Amino acid sequence: MATRRNSYAWLKPVIWLAIQLLTTASVTAAAPADAPVTVSEQADTYTLANGLVMASIQKRSGVLSSLRYHGVELLASGQTGGEGGYWSSVGSGATGSRRAAAIRINPTDNGGQRVEISCRLFNDAASPSGSLDADYRYSLGRGESGLYVYAVLEHKPGYPGFSLGEARYCLKLNPDVFDYLTVDADRRRLMPSGYDWDHGAPLNMKEARRMTTGVHQGEVEHKYDYAAVLADTPAYGWSGTRHQVGLWLVNPTIEYLGGGPTKVELTGHLDVNPGGLPTLLNMWLGSHYGGTSLTVGGNESWVKVVGPFLLYCNSGPDPATMWRNALAQANHEAGAWPYAWMKETHYPLAANRGTVTGRLNLADPGAPGLKMGNLWVGLTAPDYPATIDSPSPHSNRNGLPPLVDWQRDAKFYQFWSRGDPDGRFMVKNIRPGRYTLHAIAEGVLGEFTLTNQVITNGPTLALGNLPWIPVRYGRTIWEIGIPDRTAREFRHGDHYWQWGLYFDYPKEFPHDVNFVLGQSDWRRDWNYVQPPHFEESETAPAGMDEASVADQAAVESGTSRRKTRSTTWSIRFELSQAGRGQATLRLAFCGTHLGCHVEVLVNGQSVGDTGILPTTSAMQRDGIRAYWIEKPIAFDGRLLAAGSNTVQLVSHANNWSQGVMYDYLRLELNDSAAQ
Repeated sequence: MATRRNSYAWLKPVIWLAIQLLTTASVTAAAPADAPVTVSEQADTYTLANGLVMASIQKRSGVLSSLRYHGVELLASGQTGGEGGYWSSVGSGATGSRRAAAIRINPTDNGGQRVEISCRLFNDAASPSGSLDADYRYSLGRGESGLYVYAVLEHKPGYPGFSLGEARYCLKLNPDVFDYLTVDADRRRLMPSGYDWDHGAPLNMKEARRMTTGVHQGEVEHKYDYAAVLADTPAYGWSGTRHQVGLWLVNPTIEYLGGGPTKVELTGHLDVNPGGLPTLLNMWLGSHYGGTSLTVGGNESWVKVVGPFLLYCNSGPDPATMWRNALAQANHEAGAWPYAWMKETHYPLAANRGTVTGRLNLADPGAPGLKMGNLWVGLTAPDYPATIDSPSPHSNRNGLPPLVDWQRDAKFYQFWSRGDPDGRFMVKNIRPGRYTLHAIAEGVLGEFTLTNQVITNGPTLALGNLPWIPVRYGRTIWEIGIPDRTAREFRHGDHYWQWGLYFDYPKEFPHDVNFVLGQSDWRRDWNYVQPPHFEESETAPAGMDEASVADQAAVESGTSRRKTRSTTWSIRFELSQAGRGQATLRLAFCGTHLGCHVEVLVNGQSVGDTGILPTTSAMQRDGIRAYWIEKPIAFDGRLLAAGSNTVQLVSHANNWSQGVMYDYLRLELNDSAAQ
């Protein structure tokens, strides 16, 4: 057999050349199409076409039941678990029971330039049964190699109040076409098949399985390994190595996405249900990594336009080429936002939006000459209670602050832009309204805020020079890490997306973290997460290796094969003289979980506790960033001795998932506070 296989080796370059000639050197989708846009109406569906793309939408539900690119069906409609493309949510926000569909933009009226259809799921005004009126819309333009999707969601006073934990647009893709997932430069690969998923060995969570067949046999497949910061991921999607086509999710802006520029959410993965279909998501409201909030009271009037975003189709010789083309298209879409073709009352065009400019002048009294990196400036809704129906803020049972801030807000729009290293910024295309201006930057602990900024659709709001003086409690004694709202600089931070790295902790740190200032290197000696300790497990069943025992031991229910105990990390440092005044240990967290809290000991004496920290599931969802929060612990500076000192961080845990991630630690001492 080997001889016969080798006898055809000469065909490989011929086949490769044929593929190049068929696909051309550039991506096919970039070529313009002359065919006019058409729409045809059937009893239950609309079909949109422009010579490149053909899409069928179900009238009653707004489900995208078919999406064809150059005749190739991209969706898994009709297959088990293959609903096509659809809007989905988790929570109490049901739509009304009435249905209506219409052609909003008819190509016969514009020379075949554009079509847009509407599928409404709405209430009877006299007796509303649902919390929302939803209008799901699809638009296709002449020469466009993709389909625009958006929703207009409205709650009118008198409708039942509602709360959503998750909301997204979801696509189940054709497994015969798509086999390669691309999220970013680090996460792009040929994926396991549905067969491989179905035959994988379950691990510590329902979303994680060890592959027992296929190209990734022996590896773990976990959908959270593909989670990403959406603001940094303008185009992500699936491609096919056999059919050489791609389908990409392109968000031209993050204004309608919850959580701002640091929000991590799911992008694409294998469906965890039987069949393991290729899945593509646009999580505009997500519960993961700290989650976002959308609660509307019964008396509120609320409208939000989610999108338009683009389902971009292309083709090319390989996944890398198609991804680069998708990124170029994403850049084009960002430049075209807001879209001039939109005809929607609740979607102001460019002329009806505002701009804010200014320059942040950083002046940290404890760090003269400190420079900002990766500056983000944004305008968001002021912090608010979860619902206006309640006079008090929402419950603090999950360790979250009492008010919804920009990190958790999905109810309103947010407008963010990157600033220059010298602090200059311009935020464009802001909807008129009253906002709070925020700024965050790498290297700076905390954030800048400026309240009560009124944006109109008139002249640019020029704020001029804005002094940014970060909060200080005293001079710096020592620091660990970089304040960037991630654990990226620590051990494993450069490949955090691998499932189960927390299981390696006992082997890598058998005596826990003992960090010596001036000697230790946080890239090697400070772990990306402080996990709990797992007690010794039972004897492994016959045929189960040690790794599998660890996997099965770490279950969330009471059937765990291992008990957990708290973990203590130590920081050792020298002082030339004894302390005085007030000392403050500033702990910035970028990942914690339900019930997590950290106690601080100074030279063996307890000086305080963080209290319950936010629930984010960052560790078990293979992340390095989630909801960010700082917890300063103040103590008597006289506890610091001349010579050797030790600060200990005790992460109290009673569950395997209670991992703690630090963004940055700094010990400050205010000598002037001495009596």
